[in-house]
Amino acid sequence: MVNTFKRGLKLPTRKHATEGKPVELVPSPRQVYIPVNQHFGAPNTCLVKTGDTVKRGQKIADGASPGPMTVPVHASISGVVKKIEMRTQSNNTEGLCVLIEAQEGDRTADTLETEYMPPLDPFSCSREDALARIREAGIQGMGGAGFPSHVKLSPPPGKAIDIIIADGAECEPYLTTDEAVMTEKPHLLIRGLAIVMQITGVKKAIIGMEDNKENLIPLMEREIRLNEQIQSGGLDIGIGLCRTLYPQGGEKMLITALTGREVPSGGLPMDAGCIVQNVGTLIAIAEAFSLGKPLIDRDLTVSGGACRTPKNIRAPIGVLLSQLPVEFMDIDTERLAKIIFGGPMMGNAVPSLDIPVQKNTSGIILMTAQETAVDAEGPCIRCSRCIRNCPCRLSPVIMNNSLDSEDLDYAVKAGLLDCIECGSCTYVCPARIKLVQRFRVGKQRLRARQALEKAAASMAVKV
Repeated sequence: MVNTFKRGLKLPTRKHATEGKPVELVPSPRQVYIPVNQHFGAPNTCLVKTGDTVKRGQKIADGASPGPMTVPVHASISGVVKKIEMRTQSNNTEGLCVLIEAQEGDRTADTLETEYMPPLDPFSCSREDALARIREAGIQGMGGAGFPSHVKLSPPPGKAIDIIIADGAECEPYLTTDEAVMTEKPHLLIRGLAIVMQITGVKKAIIGMEDNKENLIPLMEREIRLNEQIQSGGLDIGIGLCRTLYPQGGEKMLITALTGREVPSGGLPMDAGCIVQNVGTLIAIAEAFSLGKPLIDRDLTVSGGACRTPKNIRAPIGVLLSQLPVEFMDIDTERLAKIIFGGPMMGNAVPSLDIPVQKNTSGIILMTAQETAVDAEGPCIRCSRCIRNCPCRLSPVIMNNSLDSEDLDYAVKAGLLDCIECGSCTYVCPARIKLVQRFRVGKQRLRARQALEKAAASMAVKV
């Protein structure tokens, strides 16, 4: 049975350039620029200074007072800290980055000198130790906003979780890295899923994938049968095949498609009794226990019409695409019109190739002018296509009108905070109105207003 959700878009997948290709290891970089803050939560403090020698896997940044919403960052290569400076990051904001330059002879291979943690058995250690290991490994969501994984696996009292969902839908056009890692590391995916089930005490899990990956089902089923913890623990892991439909990989859409449940307005997956983890995150969790390896490498797809050598790659965090050798990554700079970090629907356009790869960088799309829309915006014609195609059943036109009239409260009432920024409304708008970009700005304005109100309330209390 093939499941799905209501509405959504049937997009051209454009995955043919990298579909079925293995993950290739990036040639050893001479330097990396590692952002100090890559997660959703409290900011980190840098733990190293210029001139320090660091090893691959060494912690270089962490919360000033490590709390539940902090995730540490580790060196992805061995070398010397040359600079600690502000640089443009993939979200187009300036952020503190640590420049590490490799010393002669240094490589990124796991067989060389590293500073990993000792292996830990997740099935015999305490739940607290297991969650601490996930946090210390710097693991966060690798499919989207970068939410700390140890927090997601610690739902508050009263939130009963009965289903874990492994998100392997990969609905964004061009991207094929999830398919590649599921093909190459199915044993780690299943082990990571079993670890998450052990930590949460949940007995049922579903691996969700779109039906364009149906060929992976026998591979998954074989690993499930071979996993000792699953068989001895009576764990129930199934595979949920979903229609190839955008945005099938969104948490809310996947939950509805696989369970029939709906995340309430303003709620989280835990409010529907589910925890959703990207397949790459689950593999990173398995490696954190088996190898003691922090999250220091990222599998991603590099594709698009301006890339002469499209491929799936494994890169150390902090690598710049501009520094990769031409024989490995050949970019047609003359035809390059737009650079997208992430997928073309939900990713961010960035100004240059000198942007570091982060933990949540699922792809880098190098687009030609023919692949990207550059039409000027026109007036809204009230066609309601944005409403008919919104997978969250919101009213984008009303939200946009409210933001135009500076009425943030009504925009929130119309569903601004429930918008998942999938870009469906922008894609179908005949007037080419950049709706999702306006909603992102609207959320920023709302957060800024809330910060001012909080500061004003704090001052009033002091007075």
